[in-house]
Amino acid sequence: MRPSRKVSRTFRSAACLVVSAAFIAAFPLALRPAQASNSAQEWNPEIGPPAGAKYVGDHVCAQCHFSESKTFNFSPMRMAGKWAPDAAVLKSHPRLSLRLGPYLYRIVRTKSSVTYSIAKGRQILSVPILWAFGMGIAGQSYIYRLQGAYFQAWVSFYNSTGNLDVTMGEPPSAPQNLEYAFGNILSHGAFMRCLECHTTGSVIGGKFDPMNAVPGVHCEACHGPGGEHVADVMAGHIEQAKAAIFNPGNLSAAGIDRFCGACHRTGMSVLSKGVTGVYDVRFQPYRLGLSLCWSASDKRISCLGCHNPHQPLVKSAVFYNSKCLACHQMKGAPPSPAHPAPACPVSTGHCISCHMPKYNIPQGHYAFTDHDIRIVRPGAPYPG
Repeated sequence: MRPSRKVSRTFRSAACLVVSAAFIAAFPLALRPAQASNSAQEWNPEIGPPAGAKYVGDHVCAQCHFSESKTFNFSPMRMAGKWAPDAAVLKSHPRLSLRLGPYLYRIVRTKSSVTYSIAKGRQILSVPILWAFGMGIAGQSYIYRLQGAYFQAWVSFYNSTGNLDVTMGEPPSAPQNLEYAFGNILSHGAFMRCLECHTTGSVIGGKFDPMNAVPGVHCEACHGPGGEHVADVMAGHIEQAKAAIFNPGNLSAAGIDRFCGACHRTGMSVLSKGVTGVYDVRFQPYRLGLSLCWSASDKRISCLGCHNPHQPLVKSAVFYNSKCLACHQMKGAPPSPAHPAPACPVSTGHCISCHMPKYNIPQGHYAFTDHDIRIVRPGAPYPG
């Protein structure tokens, strides 16, 4: 969907378009609301909590969950979304640019704002960026607002190049005109989806309030609002407190993967969107479910079997090899009740590099690890 004619006329009549955003204060500690419930049966990060539910913020969670909070601030989930002036990528790269045909794209950061502009000769269009989505390990995309609508910038930052390039999904050739080149208007549903997975608290009681969302995936994005839980803890009602907060780790292996797949994509969401070929390598829960060793009941092969969302992403192949050996025996050893999976007949290590190869996506500037764990034949095409 492209900008409406009304929006396009605005582009033509204004050299500089200004959008402002208010920064968010920390959530206050709140007691239990009268009609709110955060029970494990009800919490769903895609739907959000009922009206009256209270978020308390990470600083309150940290008072009891110190070990998790100590490392969580450096996790990819915590940094999945930022107000643009706070984004580390833009702090370390305050001036970014890309020449695309006759167009010159720039993203420039000052102390208090980030400006996105496109120039064609003497014609210049400019607007402040609101959101930066993505930690920047692979890249980072940008959202701005115009006349009440939200747009995704035509260009994104890519870590491998240290600069801008065309956002994945947009045509890599020069756009047909200046207005079209500026960005892609997001439908209401698409923008809600962005914030549900990159921020916390954008939907409460069925009402979408993007400007009151907290950037990043915080404790309560996965565990549900903590107001009722904290109130019960303070009152000494421990069993009630346990029931008032959600722990995804208590789900079955299949349940964990579905829960993580709410943002990282399940097979149903991938197939419903018609994503095919190497483009679906980014969707880890979907790919994991295709693995020969995947089990709906064995948590050792679930998302949480290898990844701790409270910690920074581990990049050591040796670490992941040890996860494989939680089920598989070493070479030459027979299967056992604790390690029922057969031993690799070829090697005693390098499990990940052989059985979870990396693939580059067109325009992605990044090699994504395929979570479809399998025997990979030399020269075999991507099994999309």
